[in-house]
Amino acid sequence: MGNVSAMLGVLSGFTAIWVVIVVGYIAGRLNVLGPEGRYVLSRLTFLIANPALLFQTIARADISVIFGPQVFIAAIGAFTVMALYVLIARLALKRKSAELTVGALSASQVNAANLGIPIAIFVLGDATYSVPVLLFQLAILQPLSLIFLDVQTQRVSAGILGVLKGIATNPLILASLAGVIVATTGVSIPQTVMNPIEIIGGAAVPAMLMAFGISLVGSKPLQHGSGRRVDVVLVLTFKLIVHPLIAWLLAAVVFQLDSAGIFMAVILGVLPTAQNVQTTDLVTPW
Repeated sequence: MGNVSAMLGVLSGFTAIWVVIVVGYIAGRLNVLGPEGRYVLSRLTFLIANPALLFQTIARADISVIFGPQVFIAAIGAFTVMALYVLIARLALKRKSAELTVGALSASQVNAANLGIPIAIFVLGDATYSVPVLLFQLAILQPLSLIFLDVQTQRVSAGILGVLKGIATNPLILASLAGVIVATTGVSIPQTVMNPIEIIGGAAVPAMLMAFGISLVGSKPLQHGSGRRVDVVLVLTFKLIVHPLIAWLLAAVVFQLDSAGIFMAVILGVLPTAQNVQTTDLVTPW
């Protein structure tokens, strides 16, 4: 009976998420928010709502969860997927270095914010579960990848400075750092201060999901003539099969987590590719 209840809870969580995504898609099809709707919602979540949600979540969280095994599973899993993708795409598809980097990112970098946070809340029951993956990607994976791309495109000096500036001024990293400080020091924040933060953070999930729904309008990744069908299929194979399988092996065999920890690792590993891999203009305001 307990397993049935848990399954119903998972289905209920995913249903709520997909309903909001569909609402966003319909709004996009009808152009309810205008041509800049997705851009505005993405900026709202990245610059304002998400930082507020992350701060209040981490400030009240168990630090051992944030810096526990899930961080290592996310890191090892992502780098393993990237290595395997590069090996196959290089040998089988003859892709060049910059293409390999973007493809490897598409196969390994998950949407830990726009989809990870809502899924952590509605399916896993706590937004804290998405934080380890999110922090790893923002603080380590994404900066390293951007620096590598800059080296490949010969924009080294300006590129590295830009990446370092991005890390130092990233709202999500700053909010997460502030939350970690509060959680580790035990500082008590007055409720009069937390109330507006909670209200603003409450806008994050619906805005993120609706922005994702709008982004699906007109999306045709497998359209004829794109020249990238094989690449897309390879990325999807890694994203939907290889990445969650590696996450399961790490969680179950290497770290020997309980069923909840394994479920969490697999769910986070199977998340779709982070949108900023293809649309960096939406998430880098500087």
